[in-house]
Amino acid sequence: MKQRIVLFGEIMLRLSTPGFQRFTQANSFDACYGGGEANVAVSLANFGLDASYVTVLPKNDIGEACLRELRKYGVDTSNIKFGGDRLGIYFLETGAVARPSKVIYDRAYSSFSQVQKGDFDWDKIFEGATWFHWTGITPAVSQGAADVCLEAIKAANRLGITVSTDLNYRKNLWKYGKKASEVMPELIEGCDIVLGNEEDAAMVLGIKPEGVNIEGGHVEAEAYRSVSRQIMERFPRVKKVITTLRGSINANHNTWSGVLYDGTKLYTAPIYQITHIVDRVGGGDSFMGGLIYGLLSYPGDDAKALNFAAAASCLKHTILGDFNQVSVDEVEKLMDGDASGRVSR
Repeated sequence: MKQRIVLFGEIMLRLSTPGFQRFTQANSFDACYGGGEANVAVSLANFGLDASYVTVLPKNDIGEACLRELRKYGVDTSNIKFGGDRLGIYFLETGAVARPSKVIYDRAYSSFSQVQKGDFDWDKIFEGATWFHWTGITPAVSQGAADVCLEAIKAANRLGITVSTDLNYRKNLWKYGKKASEVMPELIEGCDIVLGNEEDAAMVLGIKPEGVNIEGGHVEAEAYRSVSRQIMERFPRVKKVITTLRGSINANHNTWSGVLYDGTKLYTAPIYQITHIVDRVGGGDSFMGGLIYGLLSYPGDDAKALNFAAAASCLKHTILGDFNQVSVDEVEKLMDGDASGRVSR
């Protein structure tokens, strides 16, 4: 029987400049779809799991196109509701070398942002589910989205469903009068698995690692042990804390790894040198998708689950768009050391 994972959040239309053009140069935009939880859902569906995505889409041709895109990858869309007038949009300018990428959001008054408590029957949605995932982007969108997210978490807790979150701090989204530090702690209290990075921990929880230099492309994994301990002490329900480790040498060359702390032991994934990044957007989501798959598929082997997540995300950096379109076999080959990129015949 397939593991069933429920995910809740907003999916958007992504409009990116062709190649490495700046916004001021572009005469056209490449279109695709993406969003934190939706990206994780596609990863899980590609890995053969039952991923049920919950969101709100506008009842128009753009909403229908988005729905079909999710279905194309095998994501369960039966719990998606229609309402509101528009799909949120984000514009992406891909950086190069010393010039960073830029994102501009156009998601105010989106269909998803209008969601309210009681819009979803979570007990029904969670029937047969073993896992629920959300990200810190969702409660940043609107008070209603934050309320519904909390509603879902409480239902999952009551039903004994594992809850995971990616802290995903986005400073440009918290605009409805609340700070992340005011909203997120109550949501995290209901979580079993927490993923984040050094900025997330600092901005959302006020927890900072020591001895970390990310600007020079060097990340010291051991420094995150104290951060993980502080999170687990503050939120007793949390069983595992995972930190993604990105060293940004420049916009095209990153180091990539991660650590997992289970309350006793700190596991460290191999460090990947990603020297020619194709698209880093969705990198953290692909890590989360790989992590959920790994924890479910390799029970009792946290090291292997972490390594699967890091390898899956490494491969995502080679794929255009938000979605990580790789298979379990491709991820496991990279885990086994095959990074040659030779043609598979």
